[in-house]
Amino acid sequence: MKMNRKLFIALATLLLFGMLAGCKKKEDPASAELKAQMQEMEQKQEAATTATTYTEAIPDNYTETTTKDGFKMTGTVLTGYSGTNTNITIPDSVTSIGDRAFENCTSLTSVIIPNSITSIGYGAFENCTSLASVTIPNSVTSIEMWAFHGCTSLASITVDSGNTAYAIEGGIVYNKAKTEIVVVPQGLTGNVTIPNGVTMIGGFSGGGVFSNCINLTNVTIPNSVTSIRERAFSDCTSLASVTIPNSVQEIWAEAFGGCTSLTSVTFQGTITANNLVSSGVDYVLPPSPFYGDLKEKYLAGGIGTYTTTAPVNDDSKWTKQ
Repeated sequence: MKMNRKLFIALATLLLFGMLAGCKKKEDPASAELKAQMQEMEQKQEAATTATTYTEAIPDNYTETTTKDGFKMTGTVLTGYSGTNTNITIPDSVTSIGDRAFENCTSLTSVIIPNSITSIGYGAFENCTSLASVTIPNSVTSIEMWAFHGCTSLASITVDSGNTAYAIEGGIVYNKAKTEIVVVPQGLTGNVTIPNGVTMIGGFSGGGVFSNCINLTNVTIPNSVTSIRERAFSDCTSLASVTIPNSVQEIWAEAFGGCTSLTSVTFQGTITANNLVSSGVDYVLPPSPFYGDLKEKYLAGGIGTYTTTAPVNDDSKWTKQ
């Protein structure tokens, strides 16, 4: 008896799918367990990355508490401030001011830091635009980057004479040996003389040590400085003149960018073309350290004084005197 052609095809198809299903490899229990362990490790790593902040590591058994004066504490670390006082005294139970603890406290005008504190964290007082008075006690041995960045009313900082890590000169904080610039208050006014012994004027893509010191009119750079880093003096809009000593070997990108009043620059030494566009950032075309055509004029004319007219911008033309 002949089998119907359509029925034959249907039965053959069912048989083929059945054979394929029977050949499917079952997942090895050991492999499944390893896969689960890997997923768990990935989840833990992701959680750890998400939890990472600028603030120093704090033991898990500590919880944040808030004092009646608005100080947020985790153990002995001051992590924030929610109070309304404009003149504050930090409790002497605090040993460290955490990263960004007072960030954007724009009404804060003065702060007294007790001798119990040993460190001031990254951006601890960043953008405290009304802060006008700060004294660093002799107990502080660590001040992180941008601790007082954006404090535009802060014209000077006081450092206790007994401090073994830091020294003060002209309102600027240096390391004790005065070979490194640590903090330049952005409310700084007038003329500044950097002490002999400083070797580098620091900076990076986000801004340099003198960035946005809009009331700085003149700076004297000592013959010990070999490097002026990226954006070191950027947006110092009142800076009118500067002399680059012959010790300087490199000036990074935009070191004097945004200095719209800078009309006189004196070069006392020779800097190569490559060292006038050095940068910590991978620019396709690294911007010049200066506005206008000063870089080109200096590379062609060498040692001497170059001037232009204000306001200085990208189109400014410089002339050798």
